[in-house]
Amino acid sequence: MNLIQAVTETIAEEMERDSRVVLFGEDVGARGGVFMATAGLQERFGPRRVFDTPLSEASIVGAAVGMAVRGLRPIAEIQFADYMGPGFDQIISQAAKIRYRSGGQFTAPLVIRTPSGGGVKGGHHHSQSPESYYTHTPGLKVVMPSTPYDAKGLLRSAVRGEDPVIFFEPKRLYRAAKGEVPAHDYVVKFGEAAVRRAGTDLSLIGYGGVMPDLEKAADALAAEGGVSVEVIDLRSLVPWDKGRVLSSVEKTGRAVLVSEAPRISNFMGEVAYVIQEQVFDSLLAPVGQVAGFDTPYPYVQDKVYLPGANRIVAACVRALNY
Repeated sequence: MNLIQAVTETIAEEMERDSRVVLFGEDVGARGGVFMATAGLQERFGPRRVFDTPLSEASIVGAAVGMAVRGLRPIAEIQFADYMGPGFDQIISQAAKIRYRSGGQFTAPLVIRTPSGGGVKGGHHHSQSPESYYTHTPGLKVVMPSTPYDAKGLLRSAVRGEDPVIFFEPKRLYRAAKGEVPAHDYVVKFGEAAVRRAGTDLSLIGYGGVMPDLEKAADALAAEGGVSVEVIDLRSLVPWDKGRVLSSVEKTGRAVLVSEAPRISNFMGEVAYVIQEQVFDSLLAPVGQVAGFDTPYPYVQDKVYLPGANRIVAACVRALNY
């Protein structure tokens, strides 16, 4: 199946498994969402469990927090990650703080699903990658799958957990990412990265929508220079798999980090810092980073803005030639 099918099927299975799970957001009901990720779910589970909301992200998140505290398992969809701003205070001041503030008397087991990233010519209000805002907030879990297998396993973990989860879905992979998905019930634990390809010369690390570009870059480096690249998909940003990343960089001596978000205060800056702090003596070159540009997301230059295989290969060559 593709990634969006994995999301739809997982929501349906979790709603079937647990009557506390409810789904709501803008146009998620009869229409099935702007990307059709919730198609057929209102018809299957009824309008009391799958329903449309007003165009008010603050209300969507606020309602989700209230429902979660009162014992439900809400899945709230924000139509685009760019639209989460009006609900930002509810997320960081309420959802993220409830368990700590109440000394564990209350939890907020809610999931905020949202399409993220560029590559679909959506312009600057429909293409941003704002994950770093949320990784900076203790109390939130932040994940971003790149495969149907991970989408299903991570979403199950998110729905069944006791903490609020921001579940970013890379929209350019919705129908492009296809793969085998087991029929049995399984979960992907937060904080466990996936090694997509083993290698010995360089560690290439990313997450979300850039992962196909990492694979293309690794193929090009192997074909043109015989370079053995280890490709790592973080999958989970908070928590993130420090152990797997550090062991990979210790082995290869070189690391290039890739994401779509603008370079300044990019989450990969934290990964780079931990690498140099923990395994500095193993490094054979400075840690490289390929990211979006520090500009509003452009419309016409959509492909230029994204970290493509060419930019990634260039960064790898710099690390290899250092």
